Amino acid sequence: MSGGLRGALDALRARSRGVLPRGLGHAVAPRGPEPAAVVARRRRTVGAVCLAGSGMLGVSLAAKPDSPRFYGLALATAATWTVGSLVSGPLHQGWIEMQDGVRRRPVVVPVLTGVGAFGCFLVGAQVARRVPALDAAVRRVLRFADEGSTPLVVLTTLANGAAEELFFRGALFEAVGERRPVLVSTLAYTATTASSRNPSLVLAGAVMGTLFGLQRRATGGVQAPLLTHLTWSALMLRYLPPLFREPRFRDVS
Repeated sequence: MSGGLRGALDALRARSRGVLPRGLGHAVAPRGPEPAAVVARRRRTVGAVCLAGSGMLGVSLAAKPDSPRFYGLALATAATWTVGSLVSGPLHQGWIEMQDGVRRRPVVVPVLTGVGAFGCFLVGAQVARRVPALDAAVRRVLRFADEGSTPLVVLTTLANGAAEELFFRGALFEAVGERRPVLVSTLAYTATTASSRNPSLVLAGAVMGTLFGLQRRATGGVQAPLLTHLTWSALMLRYLPPLFREPRFRDVS
């Protein structure tokens, strides 16, 4: 390799360090122990809210689409997660640390991560359409979008997405402390989606819960997973229902 090409590559690497973030394997340094009273309050609140929110999620998804009962329960579920998070104690926005050591508020990278996650799910949807059990499960979820009022469906979807991040990657993550918070928060999130009795939601909860947990650990706050969740949810809501309205098999005769 010539000296000029090597120099150009070295310069490119140096510039990229200022625009590329550290990977999801990065973990921010702990902020130090919280007062015992705050820790105790967090754990009591998190336990109660987790049970209440899981029950309300299951009941809301059992309601008839486009009914006042569904919208009321969906918004009440979001309010439960949010109020529980705020009552539990202080939450942190977090920072994205770039490869050159500079820290920035996480905005662009989380949004792009949400777009990338949606792309992966879009590919997975093509597979799900060919698996009868998954196809039926996804269609049961998407009927809320197909049969509901678009503004209300968007409102309830985004409100719950933001509220879930405040609780699971905020209050619960803080309550767990250093005892495998990514694993514990993901398991709790997945168990909560199981109250829907829908395998497609449980699978999505496990996959995205892991991603959100890694983002939370890498940034030290809720802003990155929250923005990723909202971006992913909005794209799923916009582009997934039309895909599942199409027939699974086309007559080519």
